[in-house]
Amino acid sequence: MTMTDQQSGASAVTITDSAAARVAAIAAKQGKPAILRLSVDGGGCSGFQYKFGLADGVEGDDSVAERDGVKLVVDSVSLDLVRGCSVDFVETLGGTAFRVENPQAASGCGCGSSFAI
Repeated sequence: MTMTDQQSGASAVTITDSAAARVAAIAAKQGKPAILRLSVDGGGCSGFQYKFGLADGVEGDDSVAERDGVKLVVDSVSLDLVRGCSVDFVETLGGTAFRVENPQAASGCGCGSSFAI
Protein backbone atom coordinates (compact mmCIF):
# COMPACT_ATOMS: atom_id res chain seq x y z
CA MET A 1 0.00 0.00 0.00
CA THR A 2 1.28 3.47 -0.73
CA MET A 3 1.11 6.57 1.39
CA THR A 4 -0.10 9.56 -0.58
CA ASP A 5 1.43 12.98 -0.22
CA GLN A 6 -1.58 15.23 0.24
CA GLN A 7 0.08 18.27 -1.36
CA SER A 8 1.25 16.69 -4.60
CA GLY A 9 -0.88 13.54 -4.76
CA ALA A 10 2.29 11.54 -5.48
CA SER A 11 3.14 8.27 -3.79
CA ALA A 12 5.14 9.07 -0.65
CA VAL A 13 6.04 5.68 0.93
CA THR A 14 5.29 2.03 0.20
CA ILE A 15 5.04 -0.83 2.71
CA THR A 16 5.34 -4.39 1.42
CA ASP A 17 3.19 -7.40 2.31
CA SER A 18 6.05 -9.00 4.25
CA ALA A 19 6.66 -5.84 6.32
CA ALA A 20 2.95 -5.56 7.13
CA ALA A 21 2.77 -9.23 8.14
CA ARG A 22 5.80 -8.88 10.42
CA VAL A 23 4.42 -5.74 12.09
CA ALA A 24 1.11 -7.52 12.68
CA ALA A 25 2.89 -10.50 14.29
CA ILE A 26 5.07 -8.32 16.55
CA ALA A 27 2.14 -6.13 17.59
CA ALA A 28 -0.05 -9.14 18.40
CA LYS A 29 2.72 -10.69 20.51
CA GLN A 30 3.18 -7.43 22.45
CA GLY A 31 -0.54 -6.64 22.70
CA LYS A 32 -0.11 -3.32 20.88
CA PRO A 33 -1.80 -1.73 17.87
CA ALA A 34 -0.32 -2.75 14.51
CA ILE A 35 1.22 0.66 13.83
CA LEU A 36 4.86 0.89 12.69
CA ARG A 37 6.53 4.30 13.02
CA LEU A 38 9.40 5.08 10.65
CA SER A 39 11.44 8.12 11.58
CA VAL A 40 14.85 9.52 10.71
CA ASP A 41 17.45 10.68 13.24
CA GLY A 42 20.77 12.40 12.69
CA GLY A 43 23.72 10.10 13.24
CA GLY A 44 24.60 6.62 12.14
CA CYS A 45 27.65 5.87 10.08
CA SER A 46 26.36 7.74 7.00
CA GLY A 47 24.72 10.87 8.42
CA PHE A 48 21.08 9.88 8.99
CA GLN A 49 19.68 6.69 10.44
CA TYR A 50 16.32 4.97 10.14
CA LYS A 51 14.44 4.32 13.35
CA PHE A 52 11.55 1.85 13.66
CA GLY A 53 9.19 1.28 16.56
CA LEU A 54 5.63 0.33 17.35
CA ALA A 55 3.43 3.37 17.92
CA ASP A 56 0.42 3.64 20.20
CA GLY A 57 -1.41 5.85 17.73
CA VAL A 58 -1.25 8.28 14.84
CA GLU A 59 -0.06 11.84 15.55
CA GLY A 60 -1.56 14.95 13.93
CA ASP A 61 1.28 15.57 11.44
CA ASP A 62 1.76 11.91 10.47
CA SER A 63 1.33 10.57 6.98
CA VAL A 64 -0.26 7.12 7.08
CA ALA A 65 -0.11 4.10 4.76
CA GLU A 66 -2.18 1.02 5.48
CA ARG A 67 -1.93 -2.56 4.25
CA ASP A 68 -3.93 -5.48 5.60
CA GLY A 69 -4.93 -3.51 8.72
CA VAL A 70 -1.32 -2.51 9.51
CA LYS A 71 -0.43 1.18 9.51
CA LEU A 72 2.93 2.70 8.62
CA VAL A 73 3.22 6.23 10.02
CA VAL A 74 5.87 8.84 9.20
CA ASP A 75 6.09 12.31 10.73
CA SER A 76 6.26 15.32 8.40
CA VAL A 77 9.96 16.05 9.03
CA SER A 78 11.09 12.46 8.41
CA LEU A 79 8.83 12.17 5.37
CA ASP A 80 10.94 14.76 3.53
CA LEU A 81 13.95 12.40 3.88
CA VAL A 82 12.19 9.13 2.99
CA ARG A 83 9.71 10.23 0.32
CA GLY A 84 9.49 7.59 -2.41
CA CYS A 85 10.98 4.80 -0.30
CA SER A 86 9.78 1.25 0.18
CA VAL A 87 9.74 -0.44 3.61
CA ASP A 88 10.27 -4.20 3.44
CA PHE A 89 10.98 -7.02 5.89
CA VAL A 90 13.72 -9.41 4.82
CA GLU A 91 15.02 -12.70 6.19
CA THR A 92 18.54 -13.73 5.22
CA LEU A 93 21.23 -16.02 6.60
CA GLY A 94 22.62 -12.95 8.38
CA GLY A 95 19.37 -12.25 10.21
CA THR A 96 16.01 -10.56 9.85
CA ALA A 97 15.35 -6.84 9.56
CA PHE A 98 13.13 -4.11 8.25
CA ARG A 99 14.84 -2.57 5.23
CA VAL A 100 14.25 0.81 3.63
CA GLU A 101 14.90 1.20 -0.08
CA ASN A 102 15.34 4.97 -0.32
CA PRO A 103 15.74 6.49 -3.82
CA GLN A 104 16.84 9.80 -2.24
CA ALA A 105 19.85 8.25 -0.50
CA ALA A 106 23.12 9.13 -2.23
CA SER A 107 24.96 6.52 -0.19
CA GLY A 108 24.36 4.12 2.66
CA CYS A 109 26.17 1.89 5.10
CA GLY A 110 26.76 -1.84 4.84
CA CYS A 111 24.15 -2.69 7.46
CA GLY A 112 21.46 -0.63 5.68
CA SER A 113 20.37 1.29 8.77
CA SER A 114 21.90 4.66 7.86
CA PHE A 115 22.15 6.82 4.75
CA ALA A 116 23.38 10.12 3.33
CA ILE A 117 21.57 12.52 1.01
